[in-house]
Amino acid sequence: MTHRRALLLMVLVTLLWSSAGIVSRQLQSARPFEVTFWRSAFTVLALLLWWGVREGRAGLAPMRHPSPMLWASAACWAVMFTAFMVAVSISPVAQVLVVMSLGPLITALLAWLLLRQPIARRTGVAVALAGFGVAWMFGAEARPGVGALVALAVPLAAAVNWIVLQRQARSLAHSQADSVSLPHAVALGGLISAALTLPLAWPFAAAPADLLWLAYLGVFQLGLPCVLVVHLSKVLSATELALLAQLELLFGVAWVWWLAGERPSASTLTGGCLVLFALFLNELRRPRAQETPR
Repeated sequence: MTHRRALLLMVLVTLLWSSAGIVSRQLQSARPFEVTFWRSAFTVLALLLWWGVREGRAGLAPMRHPSPMLWASAACWAVMFTAFMVAVSISPVAQVLVVMSLGPLITALLAWLLLRQPIARRTGVAVALAGFGVAWMFGAEARPGVGALVALAVPLAAAVNWIVLQRQARSLAHSQADSVSLPHAVALGGLISAALTLPLAWPFAAAPADLLWLAYLGVFQLGLPCVLVVHLSKVLSATELALLAQLELLFGVAWVWWLAGERPSASTLTGGCLVLFALFLNELRRPRAQETPR
């Protein structure tokens, strides 16, 4: 896969991730924790069915005997799946998004500390500019609170997960002997998230139409893009993954503007342009050597 193709697929990933907001507007009676439970449960069900049909018992083997690497990535996915919904249930969405914009900075620092991955000047500028752009978009509405601490778990878990995926990709580049099926970590993380939120989601109140939308969230908004991003981690660096993930915020705003008629404010449009410029700046002067297939 070329670097350019990986970039395009990562854009598709963020587009699918961003559909959560507009789909949640279609829900009639499902409560926040119930949404988290069903979304995680449908993710697990879809992935297990896919592996079971395609590979039989062998496709489920990594879930029956998870390795430490698999558990580490699964724990990160579970925190990401759960903490976001908890944060938005007790705090303004704007505050959560501002805190989540710290993701690229945290990822770049961890990649530098743990992977000895140097931070290029253009990447450092892009990280700072993207964070400033998101803060500009939502900062006026954000207020410090307990929700900010809960929301901080999302970029922290995401950063650790990108590092885990990157380290696994490096290991596979040298030897296939210790190969770990990290896509199964997405299913395991969903299973942990569903188990954690089940007591808070019970009794269920989702209408039949809600379950169809929640099935979409589990399969196409969560399961498919999360498995895809695991494969993209073999080509894109941890910092690139975190930077490109900021597109989810822009696409989320675009969805509700287009389909729900919620026109964004001038600060939202300005901040969104800064994020796009940051991503463009990071890729503008990339060496041609990185365009070779991997």
